[in-house]
Amino acid sequence: MAARRVVVFPSSAELGPALAHLVTSRADSAISTHGRFTLGLSGGSLVSMLSKELLALPQLDCSKWVVGFCDERLVSFDDPDSTYGLYKNQLFSKVNIPESRILTIDSSLPVNECAEDYTCKLKEAFPDDDFPIFDLLLLGMGPDGHTCSLFPDHPLLEETKKIVAPISDSPKPPPQRVTMTFPVVNSARCVAFVSTGRSKAPVLKEVLEGREGPAFPAARVVPTKGELFWLVDDPAAASLTIQVERLGSGAKL
Repeated sequence: MAARRVVVFPSSAELGPALAHLVTSRADSAISTHGRFTLGLSGGSLVSMLSKELLALPQLDCSKWVVGFCDERLVSFDDPDSTYGLYKNQLFSKVNIPESRILTIDSSLPVNECAEDYTCKLKEAFPDDDFPIFDLLLLGMGPDGHTCSLFPDHPLLEETKKIVAPISDSPKPPPQRVTMTFPVVNSARCVAFVSTGRSKAPVLKEVLEGREGPAFPAARVVPTKGELFWLVDDPAAASLTIQVERLGSGAKL
């Protein structure tokens, strides 16, 4: 397990370009090592931040990227809750990533079959891995400490065999989703959380510094062999007492 890096930026305006650099530097390294870059995306505020910052880069080449989704809501792609739909509008339609390299769910299927179908797609994309080994997973965290669609006190937290799991009772709407499991998340070569805003400060402190009772789902992301970044802004980091790195404008990870 590599050391966890908690990196604090004055605001999301400085965090965004550093995130884009992390993505492109890991992409360059992966492509030079094994000919492609595998990226897992999450939704929420990450969509607009990542899309804006990647599109601002000169000569961005996504032709050798393979993109999957850390979780996805079981809605049609034109629904505003669709993570793929948001990325398609804000990013995919504006870069040279082949559609065949974007691994999407089949939203027409019932949730259990949808999870099985997405598992098959990931197995095809990662034929040599028991659990898919992504070069980089980008994760968010909810104010309840959830990440992906892995929620506190939910049975899916203990899933050890499935690659993708269905969830029909998400405490956050929409209720039907599919999600990567912890074995996949913790197999990644690099995981980066992005957490911004004062509303995240209380839970961020408990995730990074510990709490009484069971650990929050986000605290259970500990890559077995990979790197772990927490990229946060000053408001989210307001309650932290641990040692952190502080970076400003133009920082590169």
